Amino acid sequence: MGAMALEPGGYEARYGWNGRTIRLTAGAMVFVVLAIVLPLSLPLRVAALVLFGGGLVLLLAGVLTRRVALRVDGDGVTLGGSPLRYRAGTQTVPWAHIAAVVLWRQPLPYGSSMRWVGLQRHKGAPALAGRRSRKAARAVAHTLIPVSGDTLLASRAVNSWRLDTGRLAAAVAHFAPGVPVIDDETGRKVSQAGA
Repeated sequence: MGAMALEPGGYEARYGWNGRTIRLTAGAMVFVVLAIVLPLSLPLRVAALVLFGGGLVLLLAGVLTRRVALRVDGDGVTLGGSPLRYRAGTQTVPWAHIAAVVLWRQPLPYGSSMRWVGLQRHKGAPALAGRRSRKAARAVAHTLIPVSGDTLLASRAVNSWRLDTGRLAAAVAHFAPGVPVIDDETGRKVSQAGA
C-alpha cells in the first residue's frame, strides 16, 4: 500500500509529524528523563519508563513509518490501520459502497476534541468488522460519539497525520462525483481545493 504511486486526481495522507504528535513526544520524553533523574523507588521508575518510554517508542514507530493513513483513488477510500496493527486494520472501501464521506469530531476531556474522517456506507454494504465489533461500535456510537456504529467502524482519527479537507473533497469529486464530503458539525458539504 505504501509503495503504490498515487494516480492523478488522488489524495493521500501519511502518518507523520503534526502538533499533537510533537506535544506527545515532548511530554513522553520529559517523563522518561524525570523517571531517570529523580530519586524514585525501583518499581515506580520501571513503571514510568515502561509506560512513557514504551508509549514514546510506539508513537515514534507510527510516525516514522510514513504509512498511508488515508487514501482516495479510483478504487475507493483506503483507511489506514493503527501503527500497531497496520495491515490487519487497513481497509479499502469501494466507491459503490460509499454514500458520503463524513468529517466529525469526538469530544475529549477539558473541552478539546479529536477530528475523524468516516464513511457513511450504503445500506446492505458488506460488513467491515465481525459481529462483536459491530455490536460494540453501536453501543459506543449510541452513547459517546455523534455518528452511527457503522460509520464509526469506517472511520479513522486524524491523529499522527494531517488532513487537507479541500484536497480530500477534490479527490472524492474526481473519482465519485455523486458522493458528498460532509462536515458533520455544520451539516454542510465541504468545498474542493481551489474552488
